Amino acid sequence: MNGIGTAAKRAGLKTAYGFIYKLRIEKALAYRYDVFSGIIMQCIVMFANAFFWRAIYSGYETVRGAAVSDMLTYTIISSVMAVFLATGVEQRVMKSVEQGTVATDLLKPIPLFAIYFFEELGTITASALLCGLPILVVGSIFIVVPLPADAMHALLFACSFLLSFLINWLFAALFSLLAFVTINMSPLLQIKKHVLRLLSGGIIPIWFFPQWAQNLLRALPFVYIYQLPLELYIGRLSVPDALRQMGLQLFWVLILLIVFFYVQKRTMEKILVQGG
Repeated sequence: MNGIGTAAKRAGLKTAYGFIYKLRIEKALAYRYDVFSGIIMQCIVMFANAFFWRAIYSGYETVRGAAVSDMLTYTIISSVMAVFLATGVEQRVMKSVEQGTVATDLLKPIPLFAIYFFEELGTITASALLCGLPILVVGSIFIVVPLPADAMHALLFACSFLLSFLINWLFAALFSLLAFVTINMSPLLQIKKHVLRLLSGGIIPIWFFPQWAQNLLRALPFVYIYQLPLELYIGRLSVPDALRQMGLQLFWVLILLIVFFYVQKRTMEKILVQGG
């Protein structure tokens, strides 16, 4: 009987997760203004970066081992990645704490952050189709067709990007726990968003940074969000080096997962509901 009950519970959770995922897709599709504004903003950033790299490479075939075509590809794929890596878990937690609904959310049979995770997946699925694809098309037409170095590096990029998504989401989930001790974390979210993209190589590859800064950043998990997948896409790393770096990337996923569960448990034990 216990086995049947456990199986039924698992089936119920899968159904619930699927419903949350589907509902979030439908909600994301309903807010077309957010989609169009996201496309415009990412295209502006993408074109600005493309003009920057063309100006930097004027008269040079390669800089720091990368050709201008590599950097243009890097720019387009980085812009598409930004769509997938945009997180909403911080806003979701902050809103629940401010409205005082987090206490009732904790009573639901589904783990609170599992709900947020599948909501994120639904939003990303919709954004990939409505925002990511148009950005890729615009970049391909007006800048350069962003082809990967080869099939193997494309596969490595896909695997690394999955791990980078998990690192990015776990870091955002950890950051969201500040909502329980901070009255208004909106300014912190803006700082976090731009600093994280800069330190992770989403705007400027860290190989253009001073050596001491490169050494420091490579000891942190941020470079495994944008930098590593993009290096793989343009073929900057050999396959053995790529596998070693992806091993470190997996290591950071596990470390952040452990830290998140620990901090979440301690936070929920001392939860203070604000408002409502």
